[in-house]
Amino acid sequence: MPNLTLDQVEAIAREAHAHQTDKAGRPYAEHIRAVADGVRERGGTDEQIAAAWLHDAIEDGVLSREWLAAAELPEQVKDLVDAMTKRPGEDPESYARRILATPGARLVKEADLAHNADPGRLAVLDEPTRTRLSAKYAAMRRLLGLATA
Repeated sequence: MPNLTLDQVEAIAREAHAHQTDKAGRPYAEHIRAVADGVRERGGTDEQIAAAWLHDAIEDGVLSREWLAAAELPEQVKDLVDAMTKRPGEDPESYARRILATPGARLVKEADLAHNADPGRLAVLDEPTRTRLSAKYAAMRRLLGLATA
């Protein structure tokens, strides 16, 4: 059978995250759309764009590892989604090493971090949360060798 199209991947991701909101109470689909757009704007491949749509689905528990394994997706997309999925209790250094070891994953994570650290998005959070998340995102950027924003 042929692989899922980007439109089909987008629809699956939107449906999977349909009942989620982000820390500011916004529909989670806005975040995954922004990450996919960020990958596209950075010259990412279709595989990276597909992975951007799905980057939080396993970690958030809206899709399972079994779903990913069985999905009609290129192996690169599955590898990228797996690399982007933080394991329970995993330290940031191990997470960053896995991302760096997976071809194409750094670009997807860069787009994710860019949206997560967007000043307008952070501005609506309370000060302790904003400070904690800003430090977390800056630390991950350093671990990935990305210029600080």
